[in-house]
Amino acid sequence: MGVAWLDKLNDRQRQAVEFGVGRPLPSPPLLVIAGAGSGKTSTLAHRVAHLLVNGADPRRILLMTFSRRAATELTRRVERITAQALGQGFAAEALAWAGTFHGIGARILRENALNIGLNPDFSIHDREDSADLMNLARHGLGLSKTETRFPAKGTCLAIYSRCVNAGDPLAEVLRGHFPWCAMWETELKRLFAAYVAAKQAQNVLDYDDLLLAWAQVMEHDGFAAHIGGQWDHVLIDEYQDTNRLQARILLALKPDGRGLTVVGDDAQSIYAFRAATVRNILDFPAAFAPPAEVITLDRNYRSTQPILAAANRVIEQARERFTKSLWTDRASAEKPRLVTLQTEADQARFFVDEVLRNREEGMRLKDQAVLFRTSSHSGQIEVELTRRNVPFVKFGGLKFLDSAHVKDLLALLRFAQNPRDRVAGFRVLQLVPGVGPASAGRALEAIAAQPDPLTALGTLPPPPRAGADWVGLVDTLGTLDADWPAGLARARAWYDPHLDRLHEDAEYRRADLLQLEQIAAGFPSRERFLTDLTLDPPDATGGQAGVPLKDEDYLILSTIHSAKGQEWRAVQVLSVVDGCIPSDLGTGTSAEIEEERRLLYVAMTRAKDRLTLGVPLRFYVTGQTRHGDRHIHALRSRFIPREMLDAFEVTHWSPPILADGPRPAPLPPPIDVAARMRGMWG
Repeated sequence: MGVAWLDKLNDRQRQAVEFGVGRPLPSPPLLVIAGAGSGKTSTLAHRVAHLLVNGADPRRILLMTFSRRAATELTRRVERITAQALGQGFAAEALAWAGTFHGIGARILRENALNIGLNPDFSIHDREDSADLMNLARHGLGLSKTETRFPAKGTCLAIYSRCVNAGDPLAEVLRGHFPWCAMWETELKRLFAAYVAAKQAQNVLDYDDLLLAWAQVMEHDGFAAHIGGQWDHVLIDEYQDTNRLQARILLALKPDGRGLTVVGDDAQSIYAFRAATVRNILDFPAAFAPPAEVITLDRNYRSTQPILAAANRVIEQARERFTKSLWTDRASAEKPRLVTLQTEADQARFFVDEVLRNREEGMRLKDQAVLFRTSSHSGQIEVELTRRNVPFVKFGGLKFLDSAHVKDLLALLRFAQNPRDRVAGFRVLQLVPGVGPASAGRALEAIAAQPDPLTALGTLPPPPRAGADWVGLVDTLGTLDADWPAGLARARAWYDPHLDRLHEDAEYRRADLLQLEQIAAGFPSRERFLTDLTLDPPDATGGQAGVPLKDEDYLILSTIHSAKGQEWRAVQVLSVVDGCIPSDLGTGTSAEIEEERRLLYVAMTRAKDRLTLGVPLRFYVTGQTRHGDRHIHALRSRFIPREMLDAFEVTHWSPPILADGPRPAPLPPPIDVAARMRGMWG
């Protein structure tokens, strides 16, 4: 049979597609290292189709991905390719075992429930249901009434999930990922035991149980052979994103590796915070004897050669990796730019200028993206985009100006600015421990008619359970009228201990507030700062909850994690400096530093035509101690050392100096606008 339908593949892709197909036995284990933009999905779809064309039973093929959307897309591609090869339709449902790890796990557990100690009518809890059940167990053990605040339900579930998926002991997980909860190790063990007992009593499995129970079943040789024997071919997409539990399952399904194909890229392994481990893909070949075949896809169809040359130089410094050097036929004379700027505010202005310049040259906003390591890093550019009325959508994390802790601090400033602002006052007063909606409402009513509400607030008796915290708030409000932005620094100092009380992830949120303080430094007064931040409705600040209409054009702001798998004609990466990339919170171990390097590589390889990396020279450090100096001279990211600079066009940008404008006309006689507004309604 002719294989003209494979002609569109390059030599490496075709080698991966045809490897071992047509032999009497399933092929030996195969690892396809698919570089960024190398046609990974097309290669995997063609391999499945090639198996089918060569007589493989679609019911005996297992295809696992990390999202239902990816599984559906792969199935559709297989259908189209097979139809082209055979000249007839191929029913998508004939590929009976295509789905996510969790979806396949649920199906296997239900089909084998009676033989593995489960009730086949079990229900599956989503994350929200699981957190609620965890909370019930938490209350049942009296842990919600501890003298020191016990971790919230969401944090407890995150700790439990990390232990399950990473296969690490609780003490190790707490020490490495939740150090602020380490004091509760004994209580958390009791809680997790109660949580598991509650699930079993209620005949429910949570999201993590779908993998955990499956892995435990596969520890039994008889069941492992029975379940693994259902498929001749097992194919896994994005293998670099698997955790230890998923690797255990996979190796138990095909212990000799025959019929096993995994596809991924060690250089794009960036999800350690979800318990994924790059070791799975690095160690895969040696898991079998003889070792698995490794085929590398290094031809890139996305980026220009200068962009790839720079990205290759970054990843070449990795301590351990599968060797590859991406290349392309897309020649260009334009190197990626490494732009130094004086401050982060200058960086925001420059990047917005570049976005608008690209748009004037015919590049849609949707074809451009600004990427950043952490959601809080985008605060400056969000404000600048809003000020200049450039629509944007932000992916990854909460909207900077709409997150609870930022809104709390802004409410404190607004209440000090205007103590008759009941919305701001209602929010601020309830930040005080022991003050609820009723107490806050009574206090605001009492000061509403007073000529000096803040002074009147200080004369009120504190609510019974508020005590010294109430006095501290009143004293702070009285000092916020001093010089700006020192007033914001005082407001943040008052809020800081409440941040620890209200949020388990306080250190991460603290970075947002430090960023807010840096933004405030660019405004001449508190009034100007608050006005500029509130001129537009909340959706105008972007965010994935406020996506514009489909026919509207808008810029993409995204964390690098959320950008994986995406591509844009022009990409700008914020703050490529030590402290951001790598993050101060990601340099504790060599493994963390290597993942930070891969993050920069992923960011760079999202660009098709233009790539710009920003390096602000004066950087507002968010990972330092709370009370130390945070304005420091930045160091360019350690991932771009001096000897690598020849791969970039290195430039410096300074804001233009504007000439003085015309003097305003003299003020006219005063008018009573408030009286006129009241007069409109009689």
